[in-house]
Amino acid sequence: MSDTGAKNQPIEVRFRGGGFAPKARRSVGLAVFIFLIGIAEIGTRQGWISSLTLPKPSDVLATFGELWESGLLFKHLIPSLSRLAVGAAIGASIGIAVGIMIGLFSYVRAGMVPLVAAIFPIPKIALLPLFVIWFGIDEASKYALIAFGTFTPTVVATYGAVDNVDRSLIRMGQSFGLSWLSIVRKIVLPGAMPGILSGLRISLAIAIILLVAAEMLGAEYGIGAYILEAGSLYDLERLFAGVVILSLLGVILSTLIGFIEGRLLSWRA
Repeated sequence: MSDTGAKNQPIEVRFRGGGFAPKARRSVGLAVFIFLIGIAEIGTRQGWISSLTLPKPSDVLATFGELWESGLLFKHLIPSLSRLAVGAAIGASIGIAVGIMIGLFSYVRAGMVPLVAAIFPIPKIALLPLFVIWFGIDEASKYALIAFGTFTPTVVATYGAVDNVDRSLIRMGQSFGLSWLSIVRKIVLPGAMPGILSGLRISLAIAIILLVAAEMLGAEYGIGAYILEAGSLYDLERLFAGVVILSLLGVILSTLIGFIEGRLLSWRA
């Protein structure tokens, strides 16, 4: 009887689907950055890498200290952040609204998709002189360029996300007698949110690129103006300090999007 009971006991089988739920391993990414910075520092000190092409990371760090002590860091950073926030907020909010309407209404889709397809491939940086002519060389042209560059990828990502919502869930909601508005609010928007947030990652990266381009034309302060000035003086330490600021800004925005995903998409866990 004891042998039979032992044979009938359930055997625990190891779960094999872990690869579809990746774990956050931030230490690996940090280790990669430290490794690359260490290679650059050793290479420049030993002469393997020419100081004319790549400055020492320690010198770039010292430049950060000088920027902090002199107050120039925030004098350049705050205008850039305000331009990025205003332009990206305008472009992303309008893009999400238009993308949702394209996904929900056939007449809007028929009218807007060809227009979006026509303007999406246009290099937005090439339109900067046109925006300067339309809005002037002050802040309005910078806001407009960043908003326009953020708008088109957000629209494409949003209506694609709406299209990819599982139709069986919509039919299920209809079978339970949910109203159209309830289906949109409880099924369509939550189902499209992962795609919308993924599109925002791309849109914000494009916004940073356009921010730098806009600030290189007619801006006294800003990260783009700082990089342009450092490049014209061939000051590699200041140039790389500006590039690192942009990289950190991209990492912070990506982390922010990840935090929003964790809060809004906790139902996927």
